[in-house]
Formats: sequence, C-alpha cells, structure tokens
Amino acid sequence: MTITKPYKTIIVDDHPIVSEGLQVVFSQSKEVEIVRSFKTGAALLEYGGLAKVDIILLDIFLPDANGIDLCLKIKKSFPKIIILAMSSQAERSIVLQMIKNGANGYLLKSASLEEFKNCIHKAVEGELAFSNEVRGIVQKTNIHDLKTVPRLTRREKEILLLLADGKSTQEISDTLFLSYLTVQTHRRNLLNKCQARNLAELLKFAKENAL
Repeated sequence: MTITKPYKTIIVDDHPIVSEGLQVVFSQSKEVEIVRSFKTGAALLEYGGLAKVDIILLDIFLPDANGIDLCLKIKKSFPKIIILAMSSQAERSIVLQMIKNGANGYLLKSASLEEFKNCIHKAVEGELAFSNEVRGIVQKTNIHDLKTVPRLTRREKEILLLLADGKSTQEISDTLFLSYLTVQTHRRNLLNKCQARNLAELLKFAKENAL
C-alpha cells in the first residue's frame, strides 16, 4: 500500500487533553495532517470522508463503543486504513485482540512524540507498530496467541468436547453414531481451522480461546 504525505489522520478519543494535545504536536508536521477528531465511535462511523483517510488514532475505551469491535468494523469496510490503537493500559489480552481485529499497531498514551512518529512511520511501511512498553509485552507473545479464533459447527464442537474428554476416534464414532471416516474428517477439519499440528495443540488452543 502506498500513501502520500501528509497522511490524512483522524483522532478518536473522548479526552480533550489527548485529542487536543495530539493536534498541537502534529500541527507543524509535514508528514501527518489531522483532518478531524471525534469523541465517539458513532461520530466516526457517521463521517462521510473515511474513504479518503489514511490513518486513525483510535482510543480503546470510548463512551459509546469498544475500540476493539470498532476496529474490526472499520477494517471490514475500509481495509486500507491504518489503525493505531491508543490506550493508557497495556494489558496483553487487549493488545493481542486489537491486532487480531486488524489494528496496525498499539501505543500507550504516555508514549513520547517520537514514539508516535516512529509508530506511524512503521505502520505506513507495512510493519506492526508498538510503543516501547507495548513492544516488550508483544515480544513475549507466541504464534498461537495471534491466531484468529475460528467458528466451529455444532458437530465440530461435539467432537472437540469428546476429544477433550480423551475419547478416541472410534469411541467418538460409537458415541455419535457416525462412521469412523466421518469423525476422522471432522477431526482433520478442526486441526486445519485452529492451525494446530496435533491433538495437544488443538486442545491447548481450544482451551485458551474458550472453544
């Protein structure tokens, strides 16, 4: 993706000190142009100029919306927009969920101006961008944490529960009155959906993601 300077940027944050502060620090920037700021998710979604926006600096906790869900919604309609999450919290689970939902990076609001500039540059270059403190959290993340949680069919859930109970393919076949081949096929589909190499990885992923 190629975008040209200055990057048309929107701030979404209900705290004036954050929103106005960012507008001030970027007011003299030749790389970032703050075109609008909004205090709510609804106001952002109602804005008719999103198709022309390059970057959104998005607060995680808004008065009317969850920034994590809002990120996913925006990315579905405008996948080319760069979304950098902003928060005063560095909870690992929140960081990971934002990335799963399409965010291009995550910054703490306490980050320095240089960190903000650096993260914007990295995101424009196609990299995942994190402020320094958040980077330390992400570096402890393994590949399984970033897998998208799949949707399972009712039958797949039944088989997964029986696998978790230690049942063999034949025992599951007998319990559900299915052919051995059918159970094998469902089992293989579960491994593929969860990107697991074996049963142990499948059950670990299922437990961690409440499947």
